[in-house]
Amino acid sequence: LARAHARLGHRGVTPARYRDGARRIAPIAVAAFAFALSFGVLAPTSGIDSLEAIVMSATTFAGSAQFAAVSILGVGGGVASAIVAATLLNARYAPISVSVASIFVGGPLRRLLESQLIVDESWAMSRRPDGRYDRRLLVGAGLVLYACWVGGTAVGALVGDSLGMVVLGYPNTTHVTMAEMEHHTRAVARAKPNALVGADLPFHAYEGPEQAVANARRLVEAGAEYVKA
Repeated sequence: LARAHARLGHRGVTPARYRDGARRIAPIAVAAFAFALSFGVLAPTSGIDSLEAIVMSATTFAGSAQFAAVSILGVGGGVASAIVAATLLNARYAPISVSVASIFVGGPLRRLLESQLIVDESWAMSRRPDGRYDRRLLVGAGLVLYACWVGGTAVGALVGDSLGMVVLGYPNTTHVTMAEMEHHTRAVARAKPNALVGADLPFHAYEGPEQAVANARRLVEAGAEYVKA
């Protein structure tokens, strides 16, 4: 009993470890990686090259704000409009940061760097049963999410556009058609029967729920095991 008590922290709660935060966030991190893949593919269609997309994810680390920015740029909007939209979307981090400011320790540089890991998911995962927030849970979860977000962006930006821009020679991915995507999905499924095959719905192939479902079904019939837009 004495040994067990020694491991207890404030109010009898066992101190958390960084890996506890990483373990908590793992299921969400898989979705974050897939979401980042989509951003990496979308960014070049808005005039942002692969390196710029990766740097943006590494320095911004805010999914909704990044998607808003590249979407505005993609339809011809100005840089100022993109920045305003991203800033408004990220405004929620002001009260979130205030709620966990007291848990960060160390000098200004360390606090600044660790605070970059404050996102919706890591903040939620850092809440303990006693209602307090735990820095190690937040940092552990945030580091996993950060790696998945930047890594997913890199894969999407460097590999995700290989069909439209590398294989077919289009200026961007928006020119790929459903017929071309079906053809190449079948080719990949035949060549790699034991691989997990995924396919993207081409631009303008999901403008409504019925169209999206119908086209997704076509890609599944072609050999895809999952489909994303």
